[in-house]
Amino acid sequence: MTGFLSKMRHKISKKGASDEEDFDEMEQDYVELDTEGHKREESEVLVKTFKIEDFSDIKPILHALREDNTIALIDIKDLKDKDLVELKRAINKLKKTTDAIDGDIAGFSEDHIVAVPSFAQIVKKNTTELEELEEE
Repeated sequence: MTGFLSKMRHKISKKGASDEEDFDEMEQDYVELDTEGHKREESEVLVKTFKIEDFSDIKPILHALREDNTIALIDIKDLKDKDLVELKRAINKLKKTTDAIDGDIAGFSEDHIVAVPSFAQIVKKNTTELEELEEE
């Protein structure tokens, strides 16, 4: 970079040189970037949001937890307002799956839960919300 700046200073201070000549010399100093080299790696962690409106909505969440390096942020408000029995069933299914993959699950607000696979750990300060939902 300093070499390029030195050449630019020299070009600016140089008297009598044509603009076309300067452009030709500067054109040789460009750097081509490899945009193909920055493809997504398999080891990246994805954070995906999901919304559960019905029990069947947990299938993509379960698939993502089993197959991908995915942390699932799940909105349960619609199902909670609609049917608490189905919500309990959905949470139990999510909990069994996270246990099977050595993952973890926790509530982080009244209307949201997070499920993570084995590579992540949830630090739980207050686990009473999720336990209350499971007991209902």
